Amino acid sequence: MTTYQELDLAGLAAADDGAPLRIALVSEGCYPFHPGGVSLWCDQLVRGMPRHAFTAVALTADGTEQPWWPRPANLAEVVTMPLWGRRPRRARQRPAGFSEVHEAFLRSFLPYTDRSPERFARSLRQIFELAQSRDVGAALVSNDAVARLVHAVADCGEGPISLRDAVIATDLLEHSLRPLLFPPIQVDVCHLAMNGLSALVGMAAKWAHGTPLLMSEHGVYLRERYLGAVGESMSLPAKVVMLSFHRALAAAAYRACDMLTPHSDYNRRWQLRGGADSGRMWTMYNGIDPAEFPLAPGEPDVPTIVFVGRIDPLKDLHTLIRAFGEVRRALPQARLRVFGPVPEANKGYHASCLQLVDQLGLTGAAVFEGLVPSQVDAYHAGHVVALTSVSEGFPFTVVEAMSTGRPPVCTDVGGVSEAVADAGLVVPPRDHEAVARACVRLLTDGGLRKQMGALARQRVVERFTVQRWNDSYRARYAELVTAEAAR
Repeated sequence: MTTYQELDLAGLAAADDGAPLRIALVSEGCYPFHPGGVSLWCDQLVRGMPRHAFTAVALTADGTEQPWWPRPANLAEVVTMPLWGRRPRRARQRPAGFSEVHEAFLRSFLPYTDRSPERFARSLRQIFELAQSRDVGAALVSNDAVARLVHAVADCGEGPISLRDAVIATDLLEHSLRPLLFPPIQVDVCHLAMNGLSALVGMAAKWAHGTPLLMSEHGVYLRERYLGAVGESMSLPAKVVMLSFHRALAAAAYRACDMLTPHSDYNRRWQLRGGADSGRMWTMYNGIDPAEFPLAPGEPDVPTIVFVGRIDPLKDLHTLIRAFGEVRRALPQARLRVFGPVPEANKGYHASCLQLVDQLGLTGAAVFEGLVPSQVDAYHAGHVVALTSVSEGFPFTVVEAMSTGRPPVCTDVGGVSEAVADAGLVVPPRDHEAVARACVRLLTDGGLRKQMGALARQRVVERFTVQRWNDSYRARYAELVTAEAAR
């Protein structure tokens, strides 16, 4: 394994001496339309390489989204690929030979069939090639397509799927495949911020133009699909279809990438399990500018726990709220301050958090304060910063909090333990009692809190700076372009 700390950083500046490059940054709806860690990562890349021209490609809901981030001068283009709303259509003609392609597609990922990532990738490419001149979108949701899915599920031994569930799954597959129906992006390097549907954009560019493909997976896309399926109302047969599709897509994308830069060793292990080639992988931790997150000058008057991040089920704020209820039993004056935006899709989850606060008698002590103008002020507002997620990649909030000298209490998911090490307390996910014990320990032991806070700041300065991170990505781009030119 190679991490960016082990690279010859002295020579990386030379990678920027060549011609300016065109880089596509691809994500599911994040940059430049929403705040959050993925968008921050994209913005750091763009602003950190002013000589290169960037295209932000966002898989959005319906294309009406408005930018949230100020546009850097070298963000040359923003391309949206709506997954809902009106279907993209390149031509009116129905595609000849589609039934055979669609049949091969279904049988390349459904369980108990002759599935393989290579067969799946070939079927995706055939769909893409048909879509360049024919109306594939309509064919994907036709009655014939539904019938083929019913027969394929029956043949794979999963048991029958009802017509209703087959229609639902067929419709979801069509929406998922929409990135293949848009014109392929034409750039020098296609950089994926995540696996999954974003990978279809990169694979299409590679098929059409030979574009080298780099993936920096935030979180673990497939794991988060599994976690999300638990609460979905779809029937089991429909879930099997969609999860099988996402599993096949993740594996095919890992194999299609010319280079993988996981944000943690945790992500790296998932990628290797998914079939990635270890010879094309570099672990590259996210970085920040420590000067932008200075040490806190003091501490609040009452014991205070802070959360900073978007309000999202993956952050498992229910566990944090329950943990805070336990903390209040030990420290009646304690406060919980939650800072972060509520995405439109998560308003129901936000309401459930407020309801839980009320049920536990924490109203007034646990407060949701929305998007804070300065995240530094949010970190400085607490003694301890808590993150109780059930899934993460390498979260910026943990590193930012550590830079301010605030020791974190975090769940052991993704690359969190790699970031924290001995500079905070890491506990199992979904264990509110363990979170509470860790918070009480830090809130009541000033010496330990000060010791961990100093170590946290030192760890960021030595390991997780944006300058080293940005130089390394610049070098990776140059390597990819040079290798493609040689081919």
